[in-house]
Amino acid sequence: METKERTENIDEDITEEEEQEFIQELPLLPLDDLVVFPYMPPVPPFPPHHVALTGKMATTAVERAMESERMLCIFRPKKHLSKEDIKKIKKSNLSPIGSLIHILRYKTDDEDVLFLAHGRERVEIEEILHTDPFVKARVNIISSDDEYPIGNPVMDLEVEALVRSNDEMFQRIVQMSSRYQEEYGSLTKTMIDEPGRLADYIAAMLDLKPHDKQRVLEAVSVHERLNTLAVILAKELDLHELESKIQNNAQAVINKGQREYYLREQLKAIQTELGESDDLGLEIDEMREQLSETEMPDKAKQAAEKELKRLSKMQSFSPESTVSRNYLDWLLNLPWSVSTEDALDLTAAQEILDADHYDLEKVKERILEYLAVRMLKTDMKGPIFCFVGPPGVGKTSLGRSIARSMNRKFVRISLGGMHDEAEIRGHRRTYIGSMPGRIVKGLRQAESNNPVFMLDEIDKLGSDFRGDPASALLEVLDPEQNHSFTDNYLDVPFDLSKVMFITTANQLHTIPPPLRDRMETIELPGYTANEKQIIAKQYLIPRQLKENGLNDELIDIKDKAIDKVISEYTREAGVRNLERELGTVCRKVARRVAEGNTDLTTITTKDIQGYLGPAKFDSEIASRKSDIGVATGLSVTPAGGEILFIEVAATKKVNTRTELRITGQIGEVMQESAQAALSYVKSQSTELKFDPSVLENDIHIHVPAGAIPKDGPSAGITIATALASIATQQQISPEIAMTGELTLRGRVLPIGGVKEKILAAKQAGIKKVIMPEGNKKHFIEVPKDIQSGVEFLFVENVTEVFKEIFA
Repeated sequence: METKERTENIDEDITEEEEQEFIQELPLLPLDDLVVFPYMPPVPPFPPHHVALTGKMATTAVERAMESERMLCIFRPKKHLSKEDIKKIKKSNLSPIGSLIHILRYKTDDEDVLFLAHGRERVEIEEILHTDPFVKARVNIISSDDEYPIGNPVMDLEVEALVRSNDEMFQRIVQMSSRYQEEYGSLTKTMIDEPGRLADYIAAMLDLKPHDKQRVLEAVSVHERLNTLAVILAKELDLHELESKIQNNAQAVINKGQREYYLREQLKAIQTELGESDDLGLEIDEMREQLSETEMPDKAKQAAEKELKRLSKMQSFSPESTVSRNYLDWLLNLPWSVSTEDALDLTAAQEILDADHYDLEKVKERILEYLAVRMLKTDMKGPIFCFVGPPGVGKTSLGRSIARSMNRKFVRISLGGMHDEAEIRGHRRTYIGSMPGRIVKGLRQAESNNPVFMLDEIDKLGSDFRGDPASALLEVLDPEQNHSFTDNYLDVPFDLSKVMFITTANQLHTIPPPLRDRMETIELPGYTANEKQIIAKQYLIPRQLKENGLNDELIDIKDKAIDKVISEYTREAGVRNLERELGTVCRKVARRVAEGNTDLTTITTKDIQGYLGPAKFDSEIASRKSDIGVATGLSVTPAGGEILFIEVAATKKVNTRTELRITGQIGEVMQESAQAALSYVKSQSTELKFDPSVLENDIHIHVPAGAIPKDGPSAGITIATALASIATQQQISPEIAMTGELTLRGRVLPIGGVKEKILAAKQAGIKKVIMPEGNKKHFIEVPKDIQSGVEFLFVENVTEVFKEIFA
C-alpha cells in the first residue's frame, strides 16, 4: 500500500487575467451532494469543503489535477449516476453550470481520496473529452457581471432592493436558528461588497438543499441570482419561523411539566414529613405482590401484568394513573378462585328451609335434589331457577334461605326498571367514570365465585335506545356460555358457571321468550286461608312481637281473630298485608305496655275492629242476588286470583246493523272471545228455546272495575252464559262461578291458574265452580281445605254449563 500526501500553500497571487488564459481542459467530478460557490475561501467562518471520494476514477482525476495547476471542475448530475453510468456520461447528464475548483490539500489511500476544495469560478461544459480512466472535459469560465459594489449610486434600484431583502431575510434566519453563529450575519456588512458574491455567500452559508444551491449557482446574471435566492430564502424563513414556534411551544410544555414536577416533589416531601406519603412505587409493589399471591386465569393475569407495566411508567399525579389503579383494584380483588364449601347435609338443609318457610314443597324438593346431585358430582354447573308467583309469597326471602341452607353467600340485585345494558355488562374503560356491571360488583361483594345470586323482578326489565338488559342477560343465564362471561370494563372472561342464579317474577308473559327458555320455572301459588293462619302463627306474629318489643306474656292473638284479619282485612295471594295488619295490632298493644299496662292482652274476634277499624273487605257475592245477564267469572292477575262479573244488556238497535259494544278495558283476546260467544249463542236458539231476534238488537258487554285492564280467553263460557241469560230471560245464581275458553262449536278448553282461581272463589264465598274437563288433572294441586265447602263441576261443552245454570 502506497500513501501520498502533498500540501500546497494557498496561491493567492493567481490573477483574474491568468485564469481567463487558463487552458480549459480539466478533470471533471460528477458529485450529487456538493455545490461549491466561487470566492469562498476555506477558512472560518466560511465552510471548508472536505471532499472524500472512493474509486479509481476519482483518485486518478485528483492526481491528474494535482499534476496540472491543481485545478478540476465539479458538476452536479441531473440524476444519480452509477459507476457504469459515469463511464458513458454525456454533457446532457450534467447540470449546465458547475464550479472550477482549486485543490489546496489532498491525501490518497489505495482507491480512497480526500481533498480540500476552494471554489474559483463558475464554468460550463463545451465538450466531454473522454471518460476513461477518468472524466475529462473542455470547459469555459463564466465571468461575473458584478460591475458596482453594494451601495454605489449607479446600482440598479431593483438590484439594491433585492440585496436589502435577501440580507434582511438572512439576518432573521441567523438570529432564529441555533445552527448559525451571529458573526455570519455581520460579514455581509463588512467583508462582502458585491451583489453577486453576497448571493453566493448566503447560499453557501445556509444549510440549503443541494438542488436549491445549484439553482443559485446556475443563475449567472446577478439580477437573476438575487431573485432566485429571494424565493429560496422566503421559504427557508417560513420553515425557520414554524420550527421556532414548535420549539417555543414544546419548551413551554416542558417548563410547565418541570414546574409541576418540582412542586409535586416538594408536596411529596411535605407529605413524607407529615407521615402522609403517597408513594406510587410502593403501591405498585403491593399490587405486584398481591398479583403473585392471587390465583387467576392466564388471560386475567396477563392483563394485570400489562396494566402494572403501564402504571409503573406513569406519574402518580397523572389522571390516567387513577384509571389504571381502579382497573387493577377490581382485577386483583375479584374472587377468581375463592369458593365457599357447600353444606351437603340434606337433613340439615331440609330443616333450614322448613324453619324459614311454610309449605313451598316444590321449591324445597328441587333444592334438595340439586344438593343430592352435588354430592355425587362435584363439578356440576350451577342451576338457573325462575320463581314465579304473586307478590308476598316469599320468593325473595326463599333465595336467602336457600343460600343459608347451602352455606353459600347471598347476593341480590333488583332488575325492576333497569333499562341500560351497561348495568349488566359494565362500561368500557374509555368512558370517564366507567365501572363494572352489577354482576361483577355482586361477585366482589360476595367475595366468592359460587354465591346464590338473586336477580329480582326480572319481568320488569326496561328497554330503550341505551340498550336491552334482557339481551345482556342471555349470556349470564346460559350455562353453555356463562363460563366465559366478559364484562366490558374488565375485558377478560370470568367463570359464572359455579353461581346459582335465581330470578323472580310476578308473571311470565312479559319476560322475552329466549330469556324465559334459559330458566327452570318454578311456580309459587298464593296461600289459602288455613296456610295464611299457620304462617301468621309460626312466622309473622313472632317476628312482629320481636320488632315491637313484645313477648308471649304481653299479647295473645286467638286463631279466630287471625282468621277474621285474613278474611275481612286482607285480600291477597301472599301475606304482606296480613303481616302489616298484625303489626298494627302489636303496635297498639306496645303503646299500652309503654303506658304502664303490663297485663296480658288477649285479642279475640270482637277486639279486631277496635284495633283495625271497620272491615275492609266483604264477601263479593253477599250483596248480590240472582239476576238476568250477570255471570260470575274467575281470572288470574299478577297479584293472584280474582273473581269478576260479566254484565250483558240488550238494547233496541238504532241502525240496521247489530252493534256489539264491549267496555271495561278489555283486551283483544277477550273481545274475540265475546264475539265467538255471541255467534255460538245465536246458533243455539232452538236448543235454548229463545227468539233469535232478541240477539239481533244492540248488545253491550261490560266487565266492572273499568280502571283495571283485562284480557285472556278464559272468560269465554262466562260471557256465553251471560248472553244466554239475556236471550232466555233466565237468572244466574251469584254463588256459581265459571272459567273456561270457548270455541265456536261450544267446546270448553283448559285454562291456567287453577289453584289461584279456586282460592279466589273460596275467599269470595262461591259455592259452585264450573271448570273445563281438561283441568281435572290439575285438581290434585288444590289443597283439601280449599275444596271443602265448594262444589266442582267439570264440563267439556258449554251446553253442560247451560243445563247446570238454567236447570
